[in-house]
Amino acid sequence: MDKSLIADIHRLPAQEAWPKIFSALWPLFAEPIRQDLADAKTTERDRAIKPLDDVLAGSAWDLWVSFESASPKTADALKAFWQRQTTPKAILILDALSLREAPWILESAQQRGYTIHSAGATASELPGDTTPFARAMGFGQRTRLQNNQGNSAAFPEAFTESTDLPWVDCASLIKADPNIIFWHHWPDERMHHLAEQGAGYRVLAKEAAAVLTGDEFWAFIDKLATGRRLVITADHGYSNPALFPDVYPEDQKAYLKGQFKSGRNSEVKDAKTEQHWVPPLSQVLTTQHGNWNIVLGRKKWRSQGGYPSLAHGGLSLLEVAVPFIELSKPNN
Repeated sequence: MDKSLIADIHRLPAQEAWPKIFSALWPLFAEPIRQDLADAKTTERDRAIKPLDDVLAGSAWDLWVSFESASPKTADALKAFWQRQTTPKAILILDALSLREAPWILESAQQRGYTIHSAGATASELPGDTTPFARAMGFGQRTRLQNNQGNSAAFPEAFTESTDLPWVDCASLIKADPNIIFWHHWPDERMHHLAEQGAGYRVLAKEAAAVLTGDEFWAFIDKLATGRRLVITADHGYSNPALFPDVYPEDQKAYLKGQFKSGRNSEVKDAKTEQHWVPPLSQVLTTQHGNWNIVLGRKKWRSQGGYPSLAHGGLSLLEVAVPFIELSKPNN
């Protein structure tokens, strides 16, 4: 990670620092990867931004207070796309797709003759979970999009769907509606299934590479993008806590277990969140989705049942940064 970026984080106001951080993440994670090296190379990239995460959880921890107002929000970018694109359009939200998976989409799109109009990293809501993003989109919750029941003033005339069906079946759900918002539950559902395995990330990385370069996924994309400009993005990313250091001091572990159990955030409903550590172990943030206590940076702790090997909802970059890729099909 460029040392000048870390210097800029301490020097620049939050309104400039956050966009600069997101701009720096994209070229690192968008670079092509050989499929047989999927887990090794993405882990290498994950480790490469550890110094940046450590600064944001250490000397620059107060930047998170401005994250919501200063970062390039995914929900805002989607609203702008919907308003700007007056011809037929579609949005595909892949639940928990992180920057790690961007190379497979970019490379496959190019190989299949798609035009990539723009590509970069955008920001989740806080906390980085599904429901806050659905609310930011104006739908309230993800389930509201099922069976074309979604209704948001920000996305007028949108046909909506939310499902975990196989890609082949998803393709059959796409009809002649000109404007579509499709929220698929992969890879989030798979991530939570694998989170109980120590090698969960290795399995997920290889599976994601296979899925996102596979013919079934791209047959679905072809159907979605026929006659439409398409954005592929996500509600939030995820972390690989297998790479996180353990918290050892007993008082710190007790605080984290008491506040979060084995999770990454908790809604603040009372005043029992006081802590005396500087920098803090977590931050209480007032967001547009309420008051939340959120784990700060890369840390895990021993808890009953074990800490999950894959997680989301905390304050680390790969949990809050997602791909935002706008493309169109050949001959559209």
